[in-house]
Amino acid sequence: MTGSTMTAIKHALQRDIFTPNDERLLGIVNVCKAGKKKKNCFLCATVTTERPVQVKVVKVKKSDKGDFYKRQQTWELRDLTVVDAKDASKENPEFDLHFEKVYKWLASSTAEKNSFISCIWKLNQRYLRKKLEFVNVSSQLLEESVPSGESQSVAGGDEDALEEYQELSAREEQDIEGMMEMCEYAVSNAEAFAEKLFKELQVLDGANIQSIMASEKQVNILMKLLDDALAEVDTIEGKLSSYEEMLQSVKDQMDQISQSNRLIQISSTNNGKLLDEIQFLVNYMDLSKGHIRALQEGDLTSPRGIEACISASEALLQCMNVALRPGHDQLSAVTQQQKLFSELRDTFARRLTNHLNNVFVHQGHDQSSTLSQNSAELTLPKHSPLHRDLLRYAKLMEWLKNTQREKYEGLSRTYVDYMNRLYEREIKDFFEIAKIKMAGTSKEAKGKFGLHGSSGKLTGSTSSLNKLTVQGSNSRRSQSSSLLDMGNMSASDLDVADRTKFDKIFEQVLGELEPLCLAEQDFISKFFKLQQHQTVLPPLAQPETEDTDGSIPSRMPPQADHRHSLSSEKDMVRLMMNKIFQSIEPELNSLIALGDKIDSFHSLYMLVKMSHHVWTAENVDPASFLSTTLGNVLVTVKRNFDKCISGQIKQMEEVKISKKSKVGILPFVTRFEEFAELAETIFRNAERRGDLDKAYVKLIRAVFMNVEKVASESQKTPRDVVMMENFHHIFSTLSRLKISCLDAERREAKHKYTDHLQSYVINSLGQPLEKLNHFFEGVESRVALGVREEEVSYHLAFNKQELRKVIKEYPGKEVKKGLDNLYKKVDKHLCEEESLLQVVWHSMQDEFIRQYKHFEGLIGRCYPGSGITMEFTIQDILEYFSSIAQSH
Repeated sequence: MTGSTMTAIKHALQRDIFTPNDERLLGIVNVCKAGKKKKNCFLCATVTTERPVQVKVVKVKKSDKGDFYKRQQTWELRDLTVVDAKDASKENPEFDLHFEKVYKWLASSTAEKNSFISCIWKLNQRYLRKKLEFVNVSSQLLEESVPSGESQSVAGGDEDALEEYQELSAREEQDIEGMMEMCEYAVSNAEAFAEKLFKELQVLDGANIQSIMASEKQVNILMKLLDDALAEVDTIEGKLSSYEEMLQSVKDQMDQISQSNRLIQISSTNNGKLLDEIQFLVNYMDLSKGHIRALQEGDLTSPRGIEACISASEALLQCMNVALRPGHDQLSAVTQQQKLFSELRDTFARRLTNHLNNVFVHQGHDQSSTLSQNSAELTLPKHSPLHRDLLRYAKLMEWLKNTQREKYEGLSRTYVDYMNRLYEREIKDFFEIAKIKMAGTSKEAKGKFGLHGSSGKLTGSTSSLNKLTVQGSNSRRSQSSSLLDMGNMSASDLDVADRTKFDKIFEQVLGELEPLCLAEQDFISKFFKLQQHQTVLPPLAQPETEDTDGSIPSRMPPQADHRHSLSSEKDMVRLMMNKIFQSIEPELNSLIALGDKIDSFHSLYMLVKMSHHVWTAENVDPASFLSTTLGNVLVTVKRNFDKCISGQIKQMEEVKISKKSKVGILPFVTRFEEFAELAETIFRNAERRGDLDKAYVKLIRAVFMNVEKVASESQKTPRDVVMMENFHHIFSTLSRLKISCLDAERREAKHKYTDHLQSYVINSLGQPLEKLNHFFEGVESRVALGVREEEVSYHLAFNKQELRKVIKEYPGKEVKKGLDNLYKKVDKHLCEEESLLQVVWHSMQDEFIRQYKHFEGLIGRCYPGSGITMEFTIQDILEYFSSIAQSH
């Protein structure tokens, strides 16, 4: 393809395709796809005319239906990764472009290919500067500009020419078209047209030169005018110089005035700053005389004096904490004022510490709030008046915490030590009264359980405790009927009354301790300001160690504070509470041990009450002293509860039965019923229901196992009767109480009861018509061997005569006599408590009728038409069973 043709095509593409899209065509190559049928198209390198410049490679194809071009595909130059020219040393028109995939092209000439690749390289260098790989391309082609000639016309020239290219305007385009219309061969012979235009241009240049030479006279006139203008300029410059000298003198005078004004301004600024500094020091480092007097001798007992001290201490703290500016600390007045502030701080801190120490010591030695040993009321003294009085000093304690940390910590230790003594006396007296109320207020009960002093230790005799345990165990048998009827108090109801009394006392103890601890914890948080910022642990929370003799506890040295410090002030509150109320947990454990010793079933009440209080405390604050302490005690209660369950299981395993009397309902079955009734009453809507369910499962499995064990060992009473009666009792109990976790065991108990009832009925009833039963067993064996039922009567041993003989041996009178003896035998086996006699008798009636119907059926099938029947009817059987039951 010739250069002129390519130029015309390039012009047409620029006009029709790229100009409407604001693009400039900078490089073009005529290509077709390598290895396929030649379908020519053009690859064009373009840039946008608007910023930012976008560089693209566009595939343009000539339409098959007309002489116009259309854009077929576009790639961004930034997506191009590799340009492969195939061969750098030989002329080869093939080349590859690697976009998202590899495109293989065959150019119309090697020159066009090289020109296009050079254009791609220049565009990348100018606009993108990305790492584009050129493979099999000579370095000369990439480094030098594209040579002039055909390739230059194709590629569009070097970069400067590309940048200077401007699109023709409409007027210019019309002029060129008009010029080309005047020359017939303008399109067919572009070189001749260009030669013609060149000649016309030379003619025009000559005309221009002639015109310039003709205007020489006008040039001379112009030069003269310029000379006159230069002379005038020299004159003006002389005048300007004189003016400049005068202005320079004025400028010097103005500079002197400006310098004077600047010095005056600096002096004024310095005076203003000095005034600000003095005013700052006076405003922020001056303490009124009233505040000074309050700090030195203010009354710390009256509300008005306390308010004055609070205001003075806050003012002092504000003065001491003022942020001094650089250089203030070197002023003697500031140093003196700071020294005054320090002295006032130390003086007031000492006065405040001494006053509060005296208050704490007086409260610790105060005996007026201590419980009397003979007091009948189970209540703890209220300390709200003390808290209310001390809270007036809360702001002063906060001031002391921020200014004198050591004195603050000393006050904390003093408060904890003396309040510990006070609470220890009150709590021990309180628990002493609780123990007396639990065991009985008489001296006998007090000695019986060893309530000596306030130690709470149990030192009573083992024999008295054993007597109490035996009495409690014996009375539990009759307890179940009275659990829901507390009004009818008899000797058998003493356990219920005692347990109710214990439950109320235990709940009252917890109800008194809980508000006491919460009130003290709230006071400590507010008074010592321990709910806002994190700090270190005060010395009062140091752990105690034993001396070498192991008797007197001693506090660790203050230097160990920081090794045992905690980051949270909540921990500090809890540790202070632990120190103050260190006697609560051992006293509670002692009370629990007493309750458990009086009656192991008390552990049920304690588990429910303690669980509820722990749950309530954890909802308020899971990490509080109350929550932690009650949680620790709950572990002891749960251990006692587990011990109670284990004790019952052990009693089951050790039970012994009499060999001479009938067994009846086993004692541990009755005890399980009593336990379940009591537990259901106590654990109704309780949080620890899961613990009871686990205990139920353990107990019921032990009951099942030991019932079977006793039934197997029973000699007087048949095994089936022991199993039947006890599992019926268990089934009735579980059905009545509706314990959901024991549904499977309830069904199992019913199944065992039914199975053993059926087994007892069959074994006791035996074969009431024994000879008749043997006769028909022989008939059934013949039928089983293949003999037809209607042919059995032809066998000698089973003919009709033999059947009549057997039937005559069982008249109605003999049958009734045998059933009467059977009733007496069953009555001896069964116990009256469970009332199963009529149930068993009815089951025997059903079994007897079933056997009777079976024999009647065999006679009908094997001896048809013989007219042979039993000597008694089903109606007779019903009458026999009914009359025997009524007669007894």
